[in-house]
Amino acid sequence: MDRNPLLDNIFWHSLNGAHRHWSDGTAQVRRYTQGFSPIIAFADPAQPHLAALAPWCASGEHFYCDGWSGAAPPGWRIEVESTMFRMLWDGQLPAADPAPDALPLRAGHAPQALELATLCKPGPFGIRTIELGDYFGYFDGERLMAMAGERLCAPGLREISGVCTHPDYQGRGLAQQLIAKLLLRHAARGEQSFLHVMRTNPAHQLYLGMGFKDYLESTVRVIVAA
Repeated sequence: MDRNPLLDNIFWHSLNGAHRHWSDGTAQVRRYTQGFSPIIAFADPAQPHLAALAPWCASGEHFYCDGWSGAAPPGWRIEVESTMFRMLWDGQLPAADPAPDALPLRAGHAPQALELATLCKPGPFGIRTIELGDYFGYFDGERLMAMAGERLCAPGLREISGVCTHPDYQGRGLAQQLIAKLLLRHAARGEQSFLHVMRTNPAHQLYLGMGFKDYLESTVRVIVAA
C-alpha cells in the first residue's frame, strides 16, 4: 500500500492543522485542549518533547499518544503500552445511505455520548469530542443506543471514530450502518476514510470484512503527567 506522509503521522497533522484551535502546545508537541479527547501528538515521535507541554498539563492527567516507543522522560510515566492498527477504507460503498434515520449528535447530546463511550471504551473520548466532526446516533427514547463520528482529519483524509453500541442493543448492525453512512459522506467530499482499532479488539476482523485494510500497526501508549 502506498505511503501517505499525512497519514503516517495523522495525529500531529490533525492537532497542528485543522484542529489547531482545539489544541495547546508548541511547534514540536501538542495536546487536545481539556474537554476533548485526551491525546498528545508529536511533530517527530522519535523526539517527544513532553516537557514543553507542562504549561497545559495537570498532575495526574492521562493521555494517549501514538508512534513513540522511547523511554519516558522525567515527569512522565507510561501506564499502558499496546499496539493498534490504522486502517484505510478500500471497499465497495453502499448504493444508498443505510442509516437515514440516524440523528446528528449536537452539544446537548454530549453527556449521553460520553456516557456511552465510558461504558464501551472505543478510545480516548471527552465531553467535547463530538465537536471534532459530524457524529450520528440511534436513540431508544432518550437512550443513546449506538454512535459513530469523525475525529482526526488532514487534507483528503477523515477518521471514523467513537464507534460503539450499548451492550443492550448489540447484534442489530447499528454501528456498521453508522460507519457506512460516514463512508458515503466522506466519499462525497472526496475524502479517504480511515479508522483505528486496538490489536486486541475483535472489531479488527469486522472492519477487515467491511472493506478496511491495515495501513500500519503502531505503538500506542497511555502516559501520565507526574
